Amino acid sequence: MGAFFASLGNQLPGTLAQGLIWGVMALGLYLSFKILDFADLTVDSSFATGGGLCAILITKNVNPIIALCLSFCAGMLAGGITGLLNTKLKIPPILAGILTQLGLYSVNLHIMGGGFRDSKPNIPLLKFSEALIFTSPNANGAYTSDRTKTIIICALLCAALVAVMYWFFGTEIGNAIRATGNNEHMARAMSINTNSMKVLCLMLSNGLVALSGALFSQYQGYADVNMGRGAIVIGLASIIIGEVLLGRFRGFVMRCTSAIIGSIIYYLIIAIVITIGLSTDDLKLFSAVVVAIALAVPAMKKKKAKVAKAQSGKEA
Repeated sequence: MGAFFASLGNQLPGTLAQGLIWGVMALGLYLSFKILDFADLTVDSSFATGGGLCAILITKNVNPIIALCLSFCAGMLAGGITGLLNTKLKIPPILAGILTQLGLYSVNLHIMGGGFRDSKPNIPLLKFSEALIFTSPNANGAYTSDRTKTIIICALLCAALVAVMYWFFGTEIGNAIRATGNNEHMARAMSINTNSMKVLCLMLSNGLVALSGALFSQYQGYADVNMGRGAIVIGLASIIIGEVLLGRFRGFVMRCTSAIIGSIIYYLIIAIVITIGLSTDDLKLFSAVVVAIALAVPAMKKKKAKVAKAQSGKEA
């Protein structure tokens, strides 16, 4: 038992760092899934778009902070395409996301290849470790990944993003997006351009997802075209786990924060099951089971509450 907790303790810094990085992605998915009520599958590829673009820019000696900003813009462009497919061509949300996700796979290969005549499935960043924002020099002077630095930077970034989201969704445009997600027909009756609100929200959502991918590529020291595979599952698991644990808090800030906390808890669960001895080959199956359970819990709670209310009514 002591060996188990010692092994788990050694993994905690990395678990917290990954949870915070993926928490940025969970915030992006929260915008589309919860606020806009749009099942957007673009995120599996826009995550890799951000990671790939950030990596190739760093290899071209672009400042890593600028690379993060450009990755965010690239994600916004991907989300805008999904929004236009849905609003202008009237393609259903899920199909629009799948089409963009499929097309982005090829685009990501060309991004990492450095142009549309070349393609590359991955980009190592070991030679550029000195330029990465999550590295620090060790005793030998070589730059290596610094988990403490990663946790501090990502925690501050998540706090800043939640604050900006709180401000933005209190503005007229932000409220228009929320109204579109709550009741599109009523929003349209109030002269809100719901199509524009959908496109804008999807752009912001995928921008955050791509930013998360860019952070992750710098954290792990490479970018891969498949790095975003399963991101939608991780994001949903983070959101639902956070809601189950912190659902009693109704404020907008707490709802956003719960998605980040859910991401940390998700990776903590992953660390525990790996420490127990679960094969990494089974993690996708485990993730699917976690999401299924997390999605089922709120429905079961509502059903139990209805049954209890009906019984109390009969007794009265």
